Amino acid sequence: MTGAKAMIHVVDDDLDHLAALVDLVEAAGHAAIGLSSGKEALAAAGQAAPDAVLTDLRMPGMDGMALMAALRAEGHAMPVVMLTGHGDVQHAVRAMRAGAEDFLEKPYDAAHLLAVLARALASGAARNELARLQDLVQARESHEILGGSAAMDALRKRIAALAPLDVDVVITGETGTGKELVARALHAQGGRVGGPYVGVNCAALPEALFEIEMFGHAAGAFPGAVKDKTGKLEAANGGTLVLDEIEAMPIALQSKLLRALQERQIERLGENRLRPLDLRIVATSKTDLAALVRAGGFRSDLYWRLAGADIATEPLRAMGQDIVLIFAHYARLAARRYGRDLPELGFSERRALLSHAWPGNVRELKAAAEAFALGIGRPIPSGGEAMPAAPGTLAERVASFEAREIRAALERFKGNSELAARALGLPRRTLNDKAKRFGLRG
Repeated sequence: MTGAKAMIHVVDDDLDHLAALVDLVEAAGHAAIGLSSGKEALAAAGQAAPDAVLTDLRMPGMDGMALMAALRAEGHAMPVVMLTGHGDVQHAVRAMRAGAEDFLEKPYDAAHLLAVLARALASGAARNELARLQDLVQARESHEILGGSAAMDALRKRIAALAPLDVDVVITGETGTGKELVARALHAQGGRVGGPYVGVNCAALPEALFEIEMFGHAAGAFPGAVKDKTGKLEAANGGTLVLDEIEAMPIALQSKLLRALQERQIERLGENRLRPLDLRIVATSKTDLAALVRAGGFRSDLYWRLAGADIATEPLRAMGQDIVLIFAHYARLAARRYGRDLPELGFSERRALLSHAWPGNVRELKAAAEAFALGIGRPIPSGGEAMPAAPGTLAERVASFEAREIRAALERFKGNSELAARALGLPRRTLNDKAKRFGLRG
């Protein structure tokens, strides 16, 4: 958790151990309340639910297992971490199967306990966010941009700023990074939300049918044209026209589209009158259109007509913990759709999700989440796409991970350390110090 302190309820009948645990938790920056029995802990949770419970397994009266069961029966979903004595590991495993977040065997290392607690808090925060999304409709009908990372927050702010302006927008990003979702969000949050939302896949539109599909035709315009046909441009009047994969449109057709957009009027094939257009254009591209213009593969005048503003979607591999959130969201939707119980997403699965490269981005993640929910596949696809763990000690592996993430952030923001630090949730000075230490800067 970030921001406000986490509230931890620490439960143990050994008062000396309880006091030491409370001190340890508070020294780590959390708020802690010491409770000497399961019954007392249950009553305290009823008054103000904590962010996590750290409890001894063996206690007289209501033990740790009974406490966890009672908390769940009263609707509390906070993570529970169990502390067990030597020889109680079998009981601890049963506790994990019953819903405990983790367990530690006494005597434990203080640093390890705090790491387990931090992981439990992060897991609980993710589940809280997923609970907030329970009432979302199927993802393809939803305009919600999921995730709490700096990158997703920046994307939401960009959409909110552009949606009401009614300017044409170009959205760029890798395949499967949610460009259509962004287009729908622009429409849903803008002044044209009551109008139509019309999509055209430029890559799948045959050149011979371009004029008919885009501009429409009058009855009798050619053999077989027995009635009037409304084109896509006209059909989107009052709303939004999305030109998907605009980079695939042949140069010869780009000039015809440009004229219609410049004049904001069209003439149906076989008809001798102009029809006004009042619409917003959103174009999506999986390639850098500006670079394509420089290479001569796209008309510069059409690009500047379309690019009143631009939005870039980030690849999934840059989303950090949001990967787990989005995966769990799609798994929940799939389980609900097919009437299945959702499998538990354990620590090993979450770790695998975060270590995979996700070359197919959200589309790949969604397919994996649905397979996981149905029990017909692994959450991480096979085929060598997972990022290998760095060799060496834990400290060396942590340093390797930090260096890789900082390098990726600096590359993503073209060396701008302020933006990179914001995306990583670090103070700028800390990022610069680490970058220098890892040899990423002189």
